[in-house]
Amino acid sequence: MDVGIVAQRDNSRATTLAGELRTALTADGVGCRLDESTAAAIGVPEAAAAVDSFEECDLVVSIGGDGTFLFAARGAGGTPILGVNLGEVGFLNAVTPETAIEAVREEVASFRDGSQEVREAPRLSADTGGWESVPAVNEIVVTGPRRGHGGGASFAVAIDGSPYTSGHADGILIATPTGSSAYNLSESGPLVHPSINGLIINEMCGTEAMPPLVVAGDCEVTVQVEDADHVVVVSDGRRPHELDVPCEITVSRSEPPVRLAGPVADFFEALGKLS
Repeated sequence: MDVGIVAQRDNSRATTLAGELRTALTADGVGCRLDESTAAAIGVPEAAAAVDSFEECDLVVSIGGDGTFLFAARGAGGTPILGVNLGEVGFLNAVTPETAIEAVREEVASFRDGSQEVREAPRLSADTGGWESVPAVNEIVVTGPRRGHGGGASFAVAIDGSPYTSGHADGILIATPTGSSAYNLSESGPLVHPSINGLIINEMCGTEAMPPLVVAGDCEVTVQVEDADHVVVVSDGRRPHELDVPCEITVSRSEPPVRLAGPVADFFEALGKLS
């Protein structure tokens, strides 16, 4: 069995725990891969591996905040991820640092005896017919060349082919329930419980905007853009990609979903940490 370990960068507590976890798993006969930054931080270059290779592991452990979890998820593919929370909120990370080694050992044991239980959370991707974004756990955002006065673009949004809204806005944000508490929330979008099978469509500073909308999780959201120099598509706040205008972008669920291992985070307890 192989376990991939990702620790939050420039966080000595995270790298110390990563080293302790690697030592414990190695003693248990479990192979370990560390992302390159973590391997360098704890001085074991022989264990370094590209995070994109973690989909070959049987379990991935993320040590840090939700940002570290998103980084680990980009390389994990369909491999189950267990999140250790060193951040302030921790919607995606249910394990405390004090119980991390025990929790990972329990996941290893359940994997070995075939009793491991995992939960799934959706990913999204944007597609133009000639280009596809990297999958997003939280949100896909389509914006004009810049935000604010004189920026933005004219957007027309359709849900499964039915028009929903059109007009000028800074951008259009399509979020998963997992991402409802992230960028979507800062744009006055609704919180959505992770048990809900839905997608959120949220206009960003629209001049005649419709309210944010929650639709079924298997819907296709089409965003047409007509009058801008270009638009930018961003997946989970990373890898911005420019597209010429006019263009049509389809956002929908992508495979594989994120697979979550370990205990379930208390959504309402995490909400209490937002204030």
